[in-house]
Amino acid sequence: MDEMKWELLTEVQGRLEAEFIKSYLGSQGIDIELFQESVGHHIYPVTVDGLGRVQLFVSKAQAKEAHRLLDEYNQAQE
Repeated sequence: MDEMKWELLTEVQGRLEAEFIKSYLGSQGIDIELFQESVGHHIYPVTVDGLGRVQLFVSKAQAKEAHRLLDEYNQAQE
């Protein structure tokens, strides 16, 4: 059986925040994919009942570096 190549990095509320993180990590050479329920993204950008939740996935090979960069990003936001 083929092992998963992606791992969940984090979940955020809202596509805008997810895009900020994707841009930041991408500029550091991290491959990242976003996953969001289509209802929460395409019909109305809602954020109730989990519909605005976006999952960010990174490759397992880059996960450790991605977590470190995400920690830096979160500290800068405080």
